[in-house]
Amino acid sequence: MSKMQHPNLALFRRLLQQARPYWVHVVGIFLLGLLATPLGLLTPLPLKIAIDSAISAHPLPRFLSRIMPASATHSPAGILAIAVFLLLAVTALESLFALANSFLRTWTAEKLLLDFRARLFSHLQRLSLAYHDTRGTTDSVYRIQYDTASMQYLIIDGLGPFITSLVTLLVMFYVTFRIDSQLAMVAIIISPLLYMLSMAYRPRFRRRSKEVKQLESSAMGVLQEVLSAVRVVKAFGREKHEEDRYVRKSQAGMWARIRLDLLGGCYSLLVGLTTALGTACVLWIGVRHVRAGTL
Repeated sequence: MSKMQHPNLALFRRLLQQARPYWVHVVGIFLLGLLATPLGLLTPLPLKIAIDSAISAHPLPRFLSRIMPASATHSPAGILAIAVFLLLAVTALESLFALANSFLRTWTAEKLLLDFRARLFSHLQRLSLAYHDTRGTTDSVYRIQYDTASMQYLIIDGLGPFITSLVTLLVMFYVTFRIDSQLAMVAIIISPLLYMLSMAYRPRFRRRSKEVKQLESSAMGVLQEVLSAVRVVKAFGREKHEEDRYVRKSQAGMWARIRLDLLGGCYSLLVGLTTALGTACVLWIGVRHVRAGTL
C-alpha cells in the first residue's frame, strides 16, 4: 500500500506545483463560494418582511429598523417598498456573485489547462523518435487533448469541495460530540469504514480507467491511420475491413466504460449501505436517549 501511495503523493505535489501561479485565483474561487452561502440565506428575508410586517403587524428586524427612516418602517406601504428593494438587491448580489464566480472559474480553468497542455506538448517534442515510433502520435494527441483536462477538474472542482467537506465534517463532529458523545462515536466509527472502502476500490477504479483510456486512444489511432491514408484504403478496397476494425476497438471501449460504470455503481451501493447503517445507529441511539431524557 505504501509503495502505491508514495507515487500518488509525488504526482499530487507535481500537479500542485504546476498550479502554483494560479493559487490566488483558486483561493478567490473558494472565497466567492463561501460568500454565496450567507447571500443564499438572505433570499427568504424579503418574503418574511412582506408577510410578517407589511401584511401583519410584526415589527421589522432590528437591524433594518436602525438603518431605515422611521416614515418607511411605520407604514405598510413603506415596509412593502423595503421588502421589494431587498428582493431586488439580494437577487442582484446573488447574480453578480454567480457571474464573478463563473468567470473566475472558467478563466482559471482554461488558463491552467492551456499552460499544462503547452508544457506537455513541449515535453513531447523533446522525447526521442523511438518513443514516438513505439507509442504513435495518436496516443500523444489523446493525452494532450483529453487527459490534461483532469488537471482543471482536480484543482478547480476537487480541491475546494474537499476542503469545504473536511471543515464541515470536523464542525459536525464537534457539534455532535457536544450534544451526545455516543452519537459522535458512531460517526467516528463509520468514517474509517468509508475510508477503507475507498482505499479498497481505488486500485480497481484506476485499473478500469486506464483500460478505458487505452481503448479510446486505440480507437482514435484507427481513425487517424485510415483517414491519413484514405487514398490507399480506397485503392485496395479495404473500407469494410477498416470499418470493422474501428467498430471492434470502439465496442471494446464501450464495454470497458460499462464495466467502469458498473464498478462505480457497486461502490456507491456499498457507500450508501454503510451510511444507512450509521444513520440507523444514530437514530436508534438518539431515540433511546430522548426517551431516557438524556438528550
